[in-house]
Amino acid sequence: MADEYEKLLEEAYKKVKIVSRDSGERFEIPKIEGYFEGKKTVLTNFFKIASYLRRDAEHFQKFMLKELAASGQRDGDRLVLNIRVPSAKINAKIEQYVNEFVLCKECKKPDTEIIKEDRMMFLHCLACGAKHPVRGKI
Repeated sequence: MADEYEKLLEEAYKKVKIVSRDSGERFEIPKIEGYFEGKKTVLTNFFKIASYLRRDAEHFQKFMLKELAASGQRDGDRLVLNIRVPSAKINAKIEQYVNEFVLCKECKKPDTEIIKEDRMMFLHCLACGAKHPVRGKI
């Protein structure tokens, strides 16, 4: 019983992200991974990034498709764009999404949630309690 607990504990420690104290910033925007398939761009870790950012995958996908002026669809755990898009452009749009819908405008921490009050969407910071309006329609 104790050995099994120790094994589970070791596995958990392996999965925990180690935070380095010297960098000063604990939140790092993940980079997109993918490849080109003919005229299409296949993003393999798109939905992992959405879960890392703690945002609804549908919201994130809608934003990216609109900002990239592309059509696309979910294919399992991948996003397939119907045009070729360089990764630098995709990463820039992810950074734009993070600045608009993830990071708190006051304390710059990623500990936020999107809440809807009446017909307005707000970015509510769980760290400092600030609340800022964000665009509801994407």
